[in-house]
Amino acid sequence: MKHIYITLLSLMMLTVTSCEDYTDVTPKGALVIETPEQFLELVSLPNRGYPINNFQYLSDDQWMREANVIGRTPNIDIINFTFDESVDRVSLLTGSSFYNQAYTYINRWNTIISLVDNSKGDESIKQLAKAEAKIFRAYDHFLLINTYAKGYDPQTAATDGGICIMDKFDLEAQPTKSTVAQVYDFIQKDIEDALPYIKEKPVDVYHPSLAFAYAFKAKVHLFKREIAQAQAAAEKSLTYNNQIFDLVAYNAQGGPTAVAVPAANNVEVLSYMYMTGYNEMNFAQSYIISPELRALFGTNDARFNLFFNSTSTTNLDIGSGTAYWATQYTRFFYPTVGMKTPEVYLILAECYARDNKLAEAVDVLNKLRAKRIVSGTVNLTVPATRKETMQLVINERRKELLLGFNRFFDLKRLNTETEYAKTVTRVFPIVNKTVPQKTYTLQPNSRLYIVPFPLSALTKNPKLTLNTDEKVPF
Repeated sequence: MKHIYITLLSLMMLTVTSCEDYTDVTPKGALVIETPEQFLELVSLPNRGYPINNFQYLSDDQWMREANVIGRTPNIDIINFTFDESVDRVSLLTGSSFYNQAYTYINRWNTIISLVDNSKGDESIKQLAKAEAKIFRAYDHFLLINTYAKGYDPQTAATDGGICIMDKFDLEAQPTKSTVAQVYDFIQKDIEDALPYIKEKPVDVYHPSLAFAYAFKAKVHLFKREIAQAQAAAEKSLTYNNQIFDLVAYNAQGGPTAVAVPAANNVEVLSYMYMTGYNEMNFAQSYIISPELRALFGTNDARFNLFFNSTSTTNLDIGSGTAYWATQYTRFFYPTVGMKTPEVYLILAECYARDNKLAEAVDVLNKLRAKRIVSGTVNLTVPATRKETMQLVINERRKELLLGFNRFFDLKRLNTETEYAKTVTRVFPIVNKTVPQKTYTLQPNSRLYIVPFPLSALTKNPKLTLNTDEKVPF
């Protein structure tokens, strides 16, 4: 039998510098992979990381301390935070961990998909390994297209520049950039190919479940404005897992200081992945939320009251109205970039709102709020218009899907619709009186929403062109 040699450590830690040269594997302690079960084991990848530092401050939910902006030489964080379109960002983005790691994971999934059929063993295990790898390959392409391209617009997606699709394990691959529509077609084909073989209860939590697969399917349909399909997929996902962690009851128990809720005990988690690593929330003092989001929580929301600090003189500008995540990961696991059941409920609520089923939309929101609001008004009233109902959904998404890339992606997709587009304004500084206070504005059609490919990728692949009008410094 022909042995298949795979460097497992290299697959996990591989550095990717472009989509032309995405399979640069350095041998280091090769492991023989020769059975379908071993390929299936390769799907399990704890501690997958998707750093958002290239674009996090373009979200209206995130904030920077004044000392990190005032008097500092502008870096990518400051340029994004002050919505500065006068700078070509490419030269500042010499590399990108987000880009590199997403393509590293895609390389791993392609290894499984391309090679598992050459192994000898149970055909059903081969099908399962390929299906799980395809779901994760689709997920990583989804993250990339929503970072480096324009939000999906049915009117322009067929011509809008996208990303490189990686669909096979090929050391000699020299891909060209696909359009936004082509990438979404690829994502949806991978999902549909995978669904018949995904298990309701996978081998472990690092393998995709049917609840996650249908949740992700619903999300992709939502982003394409395929509302009926998104609703059906969301409903299907909830048949496998409809649990919402009860923060109201948790608050009564004393919250994270009294009762630890590690990842395995959070019943609403559908996928385990992180911004930086499984212990990322230990470093969350840097995750400061904006005064706008802080005000949106109000005073009776357990999502804020249990986990955030708004009084620290060490980590905050006192008087700014901001707050930071102050709960260690060992005390409570809060998914930031993975999916969870509350997001599925919010997808369902948005589908109802877009279909003018306003009462049904609010009913779904109230079901979630019953597990989140500790006092006062729990149940929202049904608005008179679709736009007002959508705003309630958007507000709940902001409060529920914290700190990762969800708000950035939401702004991009909603900005393609005149009815929901938002002009973001930021008054800064709020506390410091020694420098002039300014109002910074981010228009819905700003090029800043399309993150440039990192310079390391552009220099290696001449076929990879920018999706903005910025200049490449070579």
